[in-house]
Amino acid sequence: MFQIELVEKCKHNDRGAQLKLYRQYCDGMYGVAMRFLKNSNDAEDVVQESFIKAFQRIDQFKGEVTFGAWLKRIVVNGSIDFLKSKNQRTVELNERYLQITDEEDWHIEEGISLEEVKKTIEELPDKYRYVVQLFLVEGYDHSEIAQILKITEAASRTRLLRGKTQLKESLKDKVYGTGS
Repeated sequence: MFQIELVEKCKHNDRGAQLKLYRQYCDGMYGVAMRFLKNSNDAEDVVQESFIKAFQRIDQFKGEVTFGAWLKRIVVNGSIDFLKSKNQRTVELNERYLQITDEEDWHIEEGISLEEVKKTIEELPDKYRYVVQLFLVEGYDHSEIAQILKITEAASRTRLLRGKTQLKESLKDKVYGTGS
């Protein structure tokens, strides 16, 4: 059965179709949630809530993107909302100090493993980590990041630049042994 047929059946509250879509996407969406939450129980909760929300709002799915992309946006938003609810507030950046960034320049020192990069991203302050993760790992552009985080595109670009700078500095410290 094609994805669009499953979605149409879900719009008519077909539990079998919902179960098929759930089985098709649950592992991938769990992976997305884990990249943000780093806790299997929290990731499972967010994925479950995301599927419930998706099926409740399935009429809003217009097919402009794939169902998977639409669902991923729900999972990403749910993960970020979960993290925000655990933390206090996010401090807004002063956008007057906006700097232009070369978004293609993601080169790191030789000898640094992917695991070290991931661990260092996790150590970034939330306001930078969210943007770096959405841009670098999840592949969202600044327009999408701005919508997800409810910030301006300028703030997204600034946070990416500052997050990337902190990431590179932390990785350089680890390579040269000056870090923690």
